Amino acid sequence: MSTDREQSRSEISFKLSRNDWVLLVLFILTLPLVNPWIRGDGVGYYAMARAPLVQHNLDFRPDWYAGNTSFRLTKIDPVTNQIYPGEFTDTGHINNHFSIGPAILWSPFLIPVHAGVKLARALGSHVSGDGFSAPYRFAISLATALYGFLGLWLSYRLARKYVPDYWAFLATIAIWFSSSLPVYMYFNPSWSHAHSAFTVALFLWYWDLTRASRSWQQWIVLGLLGALMMNVYYVNAAVLFIPLLESIGRYLRAAQTKDWPQFGNLFVQNFTFALCVIAGFLPTLLTKKAIYGGYLKFGYKEQWFWNSPAILKVAFSSDHGLFSWTPVLLLAIIGLFFLSRIDRALASYLLVVFALYLYTIGCYESWDGISSFGNRFFVSLTPIFILGLAALFDAIARALSATGAGERPATILARIATAALILWNLGLIFQWGTHLIPARGPISWREAAYNQVAVVPEQASLTVYRYMTQRKNMMNRIEQEDVGHIKSTQPGNQPLQRPETAP
Repeated sequence: MSTDREQSRSEISFKLSRNDWVLLVLFILTLPLVNPWIRGDGVGYYAMARAPLVQHNLDFRPDWYAGNTSFRLTKIDPVTNQIYPGEFTDTGHINNHFSIGPAILWSPFLIPVHAGVKLARALGSHVSGDGFSAPYRFAISLATALYGFLGLWLSYRLARKYVPDYWAFLATIAIWFSSSLPVYMYFNPSWSHAHSAFTVALFLWYWDLTRASRSWQQWIVLGLLGALMMNVYYVNAAVLFIPLLESIGRYLRAAQTKDWPQFGNLFVQNFTFALCVIAGFLPTLLTKKAIYGGYLKFGYKEQWFWNSPAILKVAFSSDHGLFSWTPVLLLAIIGLFFLSRIDRALASYLLVVFALYLYTIGCYESWDGISSFGNRFFVSLTPIFILGLAALFDAIARALSATGAGERPATILARIATAALILWNLGLIFQWGTHLIPARGPISWREAAYNQVAVVPEQASLTVYRYMTQRKNMMNRIEQEDVGHIKSTQPGNQPLQRPETAP
């Protein structure tokens, strides 16, 4: 890699290109899709923000009572209206194992909203200031969408450093609308996945920005960004292997040249980075100490099968398989091998991270994510997928250009493929959201394919209209259908048990 190229990558450009503006306009146009509700896992994530802000404590009981019906089924006795004793930890707190990272990211939006609500109430408004009213729900939902977009935008800016701008732009559009991201960016904004995509993108962007020559201050910032990434989603620790692998390469080069001062300086920088990761992870450690009585007690009860990961199931199962539900991601992973022709080290780092992530999720008891669109755990790796897909588009264009055909056939092919993948994904999201296919467990691909052709086109326009004009009623109906499904799968009259769903 040339020195000039490295230097250009270490400079921040605030000039927005035409494609930057297109992405921004597209984001603004999609904002009406944002669904301001707090549901399922989102109850736990939002409780981490609401209770300290409104009550100045970690008492999550009001959040459990205010949760959606399917959430309360597993938490609250319907006869006594009391929270099940098993929901309390040894410290007397509610068993809220969800991460604090989303609450950290929501806080710049929630704090002024809460102040505004208190001021409005002092002036005579009747808007509730308990943290459950519309201003709070809209604040976190719009914030989640914004973080999702910023993750996409940073990924695009990173990708265009390695491939032509158009391929980076098209790959961003493709991943945006043909992966699991839109479900958790717009429809389930109280969950952590869009935040996770943002923090991973921010970490990778800054790592790449400082890659050529990283100062002490930049190592500190990178460590804090790594901690934020882990505060949001613990499995994101796999992304920390990128600076680790980078440093190993530098250690080897320093040893070969016997440059021991550089070797020692890098070691101290790495040690500083590690300390900053630990220091930045303190919000998680302190809340775990308060809730569970131990800094390393995370509250998850599922088993991990480290010797027998369900890797093929995670990738290809009809039960929310990564590639079977969102095939664009398979193309993206293939593209990482083509990225190695541009930057072998970068491609290797990203492939290692993906392999570690795949292995970790494969070992998890609830690897399918229970109620998940596709395999939602991998939304975190959105920037890696954008880089890979952009590299694949670029490789195809180069191959066709080498035959004398020019780039136009590649452009047409990439556009058609992107449009087809987006249409398929949006149709599948429609089926999943309206329960044409099961939200939990395996689906029939034959039934799904039939619905894509025969049912979705017929029902989509009316459903979208109702979503935009009668959203609350529509969400209530979907919630009741979900409750009915949960009850129908519970044997006898045993208390409903809800598996935890996020490692």
